[in-house]
Amino acid sequence: MAPIGVGMSALQLLLAWALLLAMHVSVCHAACVEVDSDTEAVAGKGFKLGCISCKVRGEVPASATVDWFFKTKGESEFVHIYNYEDETPTITDERFEDRLDWNGSKKTTDLQDGSIYILNVTFNDTGVYRCFFNRVLIFPNYEFRTNATKVIEFNVVAKATRGMASILSEVMMYVSIIGLQVWLVVEMVYCYRKISMAGEEALRESAAEYLAIASESKDNCAGVQVAE
Repeated sequence: MAPIGVGMSALQLLLAWALLLAMHVSVCHAACVEVDSDTEAVAGKGFKLGCISCKVRGEVPASATVDWFFKTKGESEFVHIYNYEDETPTITDERFEDRLDWNGSKKTTDLQDGSIYILNVTFNDTGVYRCFFNRVLIFPNYEFRTNATKVIEFNVVAKATRGMASILSEVMMYVSIIGLQVWLVVEMVYCYRKISMAGEEALRESAAEYLAIASESKDNCAGVQVAE
């Protein structure tokens, strides 16, 4: 068992790191994090197709457009279904007419989140989706064009199922909570034992000191009587 001081120091370092991270996030609130989209939807419900493409040069102004393509199992090539440019969404495939909504960045130029939302998902929506970013970085003397593509294999089911990743993450969460509780109990027991041992030692020292004083007083009294 490590000394309590070591344990507290580690906890304090962890809390300090978390505080610094929170401050960093609050300062860099515009930071972009690429997260993979979910890939399974329930028929008859809505679903967000996530697509995030972070800009490599965050300090450089940019403009971007987003296009979505779709390919079912029976199609050999992708079909253009959606375009978003200058805050103007355009559905280009009648299969998705009135069923696609923009769910990405609210900025007019620097788009980094190109997600869309499918209303009333059907089994016919099963297939492969491709999200395409066409971005132009604007430098003082020139413009640089770049692009990024995200591919999502999408499946529609009749009833929601829990994926293995979700189950494992939940198990890990409970294991972490139980581990933290066990650690706290062990630390409390350790502290209690240290305090008890310190109290007993202090009582022993006090008793020994009292006996020594009493013995010295007795010897002094005996010496006085002999002298008389």
